[in-house]
Amino acid sequence: MTSTSTDRAAVLELLRERRFAPSILAADFARLGSQVAEVMDAGARVIHCDVMDGHFVPPITIGPLIVSAIAGQVHGAGGILDVHLMIERPENLIAEFARAGADSITVHAEATPHLHYALAAVHAEGCAASAAISPGTPSLAVSEVTDDLDMVLCMSVSPGWGGQEFIPASLRKLARLRDLLPDHVALEVDGGVSLETAAGCVIAGANLLVAGSAIFGAPDPAEMYAKLVAEVEAK
Repeated sequence: MTSTSTDRAAVLELLRERRFAPSILAADFARLGSQVAEVMDAGARVIHCDVMDGHFVPPITIGPLIVSAIAGQVHGAGGILDVHLMIERPENLIAEFARAGADSITVHAEATPHLHYALAAVHAEGCAASAAISPGTPSLAVSEVTDDLDMVLCMSVSPGWGGQEFIPASLRKLARLRDLLPDHVALEVDGGVSLETAAGCVIAGANLLVAGSAIFGAPDPAEMYAKLVAEVEAK
């Protein structure tokens, strides 16, 4: 774990709470620091970083340099960096993202032939380990590694592009995953999360909701963050 990372126990506590995780994929990168500050001032403590390599998914987005650039700001405000690797053979870059300041690292079950090894590599760097599954991947794909997981990420859109509509069948998949996973394993959902879909995700069993376009695409990201929180508070 790097000196800029957060204590793992504190990371796990944040991941297991009911929270929204603003995704910087939808942020204005010319104002990235100020936009991160806006949502953290509004109460966000988990900042989601979508990493894409142009191979596992067609787009190319950010790398360790961007994670490193905001790590001090996020950790200084009491938050954590939730890094979602949409890249082939993620085990080859886990150490680099951990050094950049990642607190939680998610690898896709479809992106590596050695999921157990990849999760172990995340833990070896002192980070929380998560496995993501795409819409076409059965929930049972993570059934053999539940002892190695701190979190599972259920994609509710096809990975690779922001702004997609939420896939309704994801609610049933979230419920299946929640039944499959031990209570201490967090359940994250990513894709199309908005004022219209967030409550259903919580009812289905998700506790950590990634929202990109819904938050950073709004005229006032901090205000939208607060609205999303209020929408699920009573669920």
